[in-house]
Amino acid sequence: MREGGIKKMKALAVIAVCAAIFGLIVAFILARWIKNSDQGTDRMKEIAGFIREGAFAFLKREYKIMAIVIIVLALAIGFGLQSVTTALLYVFGAVLSVLAGFFGMNVATLGNVRTANAAMESGMNKALKIAFRSGAVTGLAVACLGLFGLGMVVVILDLATVVQCITGFGFGASSMALFGRVGGGIYTKAADVGADLVGKVEAGIPEDDPRNPAVIADNVGDNVGDVAGMGSDIYESYCGSIISAITLAAVAAGASGGLFEEATAAIFPLIIAAVGVIASVIGVLMVGGKEGSNPANALNAGTYISSGVVVIISVILSKIMLGSFAFSIAIIAGLVVGVAIGKITEIFTSEEYKSVKKIAEQSQTGSATTIISGMGVGMMSTVWPIIFIAIGIFAAYYSTETVGAGMGMYGIALAAVGMLSTTGMTVAVDAYGPVSDNAGGIAEMAELPEEVRSITDKLDAVGNTTAAIGKGFAIGSAALTALALFASYSEVTDLSVVSLLDPIVIIGLFIGAMLPFMFSAFTMNSVGKAANDMIEEVRRQFRADEGILAGTSKPDYAHCVDISTKAALKEMIVPGIMAIVAPLAVGIILGPEALGGMLAGALSAGVLLALMMANAGGAWDNAKKYIEGGAYGGKGSDTHKAAVVGDTVGDPFKDTSGPSLNILIKLMTIVAVVFAPLFVAINGLVG
Repeated sequence: MREGGIKKMKALAVIAVCAAIFGLIVAFILARWIKNSDQGTDRMKEIAGFIREGAFAFLKREYKIMAIVIIVLALAIGFGLQSVTTALLYVFGAVLSVLAGFFGMNVATLGNVRTANAAMESGMNKALKIAFRSGAVTGLAVACLGLFGLGMVVVILDLATVVQCITGFGFGASSMALFGRVGGGIYTKAADVGADLVGKVEAGIPEDDPRNPAVIADNVGDNVGDVAGMGSDIYESYCGSIISAITLAAVAAGASGGLFEEATAAIFPLIIAAVGVIASVIGVLMVGGKEGSNPANALNAGTYISSGVVVIISVILSKIMLGSFAFSIAIIAGLVVGVAIGKITEIFTSEEYKSVKKIAEQSQTGSATTIISGMGVGMMSTVWPIIFIAIGIFAAYYSTETVGAGMGMYGIALAAVGMLSTTGMTVAVDAYGPVSDNAGGIAEMAELPEEVRSITDKLDAVGNTTAAIGKGFAIGSAALTALALFASYSEVTDLSVVSLLDPIVIIGLFIGAMLPFMFSAFTMNSVGKAANDMIEEVRRQFRADEGILAGTSKPDYAHCVDISTKAALKEMIVPGIMAIVAPLAVGIILGPEALGGMLAGALSAGVLLALMMANAGGAWDNAKKYIEGGAYGGKGSDTHKAAVVGDTVGDPFKDTSGPSLNILIKLMTIVAVVFAPLFVAINGLVG
């Protein structure tokens, strides 16, 4: 490889690092602006303090467990693969993943009370701005820490070492994301289910009522699950897409017939990611609302602006760096698929559309028909996302294959990079949801005027939809990222074909298709057990002190927070270990071909199950909100009680099992790529 190409790659990597630092500076400025905003009354400050204290108490205990996992897996990589560099990159990727979630949650727990106060003092516009910018700090932290880490790896190491060892960085991101998402998901849903079933259904008190002992734990859960856990989740996809493109750079350069060098192909996804950071900053700063307007319009405008910037720049860079516009088609295909999945998710989960209204209508005849209708919506919601993912794969593969035979998988990796290029903006829209939800809770608990709760409810209703859209986006990006990483695995193992006529492959395929269901069973049961403990505790407090419901006594919030914390930390271990051990066991015992079949089975079954669960849960949630808005008898009616049951079933669907599945399929794939040399050493090359 020419020395000039390497120097150019290093220089461009420095530019990518500088873009990441710029994004982090913007995030810091936004965080300071949020922190300097007024917190409101002493009661609001007290409630926000409970939420913040509970969130950090959970993270502190969770990070202690994660630290042990990091040390054990780093040693396993170092000794198992005889690669100190891969082990160090694993630690680097894991630490940055933890930081991405931590920074986001830190600002989210500052922004919630300030959003509620802005709604009280200034109205919709200021409240929207604070809530969204709180989410934007999470989004920019996720994108910029990922870009900074990968950029520094390329700057410091030579290209051969980068290609050989950078998957360790992705493994660190994936392992932390799984524990963060599963642990946070179990925490938040144990509290949410307990608070809803005893508070709303049995005691007949409103959501976020301060008399409910589980209400603080519920609000803490929004932060540890939907901010910290979600941030680590998208960080993993973001890094994985770039890593897969870098590892396929040599294949792309070889297939190009001299059109570009491996160094150029390796640095191209980093430059696109850097453009995405700048585009996300532009989109974030463009978001603003008007009194009486729909907040969703402002959020959509920011998303479309940032996507438009990436489209224009990627067309130019594709021609300049890689000599063909075909690569920009792959990037645009990924972006379009991401936006399309978001819109489809909105159609199936927003109360503005018929699917959610149909569930609300079915709730008139009881909780059974609520469940049946919601399951049907969830299953039907898988159709169009899969069709768009298929179209995106087709467009990305065949557009780049026209440049050179064998370049198609690099094109699919670029599609994943394109979809995730505007991560800063996408995550900002997603993380805005739990901040708004917390703001509504604080408004309720602090007994703020009805018009304040009206504003926070409007923000929260949009937040429910944006959170569902974010989950759909995460699942779609997981499909493309896992497929691109699978291509990297096939290169390392020389696996050219996964033959369905090979019984070993079929065995792997069935094992892989079974794992998402087994994983979901673990996480669903974990939520059920933790929620049962929470329900019993809330009932105990109501029985022991009648003054709680009368409003003359203060509930023991801390004990409920402790129940959720202990349950989440205990129950996240087995699913986390399973995701790492399964590909190792299949690869070592049955060989690389069987592992290839397992990854294919897990990818197909996992994506479909994740979409179904996430969208069914989102639809049940918004059907409940629709009824609470006055439809079919409104709050307190039998229809509302049936909808609450549906929402309760949907809680672990959409916030625990569904979102965790996309991490499962990516983690198993990255484990396969990292340990592929070990499988080859034990079983031999495949091809």
